[in-house]
This record gives sequence, structure tokens and C-alpha cells, in this order.
Amino acid sequence: MDNLNLVIGNNLNKYRKNKGFSLDKVAELSGVSKGMLGQIERGETNPSVSTLWKIANGLHVSFTSLLETEPSELVIIKKDNNSPLTESDNKYKVYPVFPFDSNKRFETFVADLEAGCIHPSEAHDKGVEEYIHVSKGSFELKIKDASYFLMEGDSIRFLADKAHEYKNLSESLTKLYIVIYYSEP
Repeated sequence: MDNLNLVIGNNLNKYRKNKGFSLDKVAELSGVSKGMLGQIERGETNPSVSTLWKIANGLHVSFTSLLETEPSELVIIKKDNNSPLTESDNKYKVYPVFPFDSNKRFETFVADLEAGCIHPSEAHDKGVEEYIHVSKGSFELKIKDASYFLMEGDSIRFLADKAHEYKNLSESLTKLYIVIYYSEP
């Protein structure tokens, strides 16, 4: 994606203005400071994955709607041109593959969890589902007090309206393919 910070900033500004919200209102809804939101809108900072999720949840938009560019009839995503969003000391990398499409109601990602990575994910809006396929390695998904251990080739679907956590407690990289489905417009 070309200059991802500017794309995110422009999209945040567009969604905020379309909803008639001030930066103060978005800060209140998302828990992200007004100063940080201003920096993001101006393309001056590289927001973390958690920060983007807070903004998306606060605005009630999909995660990748903050990353989307103009649609086209054919899209090819080249691995070398797809820059990840990182978090947890670069142990968690998420690569947006196909952004949210309001007609299809889903978005897709590839996530890399380095050895020892523990990545918390906030609850998504009601009705949001996650579909995860483990293509390499193993990981633990924790939802509330329950833990689910998945190995390479395993998949899981769950309601993502509760806080959850991804853990790679192994000695090697874990690669996940993630589809997030939004049931409500």
C-alpha cells in the first residue's frame, strides 16, 4: 500500500466528518487521545494495531476501512508490497490482504506471531465473527477464561464481541489467515 499513514489519516478524517464527529468525540468513543487522532489524520504517525482497532470500534467501522484505497475490478497483492502493521515489539505483524467491502461484509488478513508473542485483541462490535486458519506453527486463542490450542492446519470460528488474545508460546513463527465477518451494516 502506498504511504499507509496518509491513507489511514485520510480515511479517519473522512469517516469522522461523515458521522459529524469532532476529534474530541472520536477520542471519547475510542479511548484514543485527541492529540494522537490529530497526528493520525495528518499522517504524522504510524498507529499501532490496537490503536486502529480502538478507532474502528469507536467509529463502528471495519478495521480495514481505515486502510482502504479506491476499489478496482482486479486486485493483486504482492507480498513484497504489502507492509505489515506491527505491535508487541514487532512480534505481531498483521498484513491487510483484502479490505472490508460493504457488499461482501468481510475483510482478510495474514498475521505473523513471532515466538513468544502474546497479542491482546479488544472486543469487536456485536455480531462480528472471526475465522482463523493456522497455516504454520501453533498458537493458543484465549477468549474469556477458555483457551483453545490450534496446530498447523487447524481452523476456528468464534464470535469476536469479547476480548480475546493470541498467544504463540512455541519456539518458532506462527502464521494465521484471518477473515473477519461483519453481520451488521
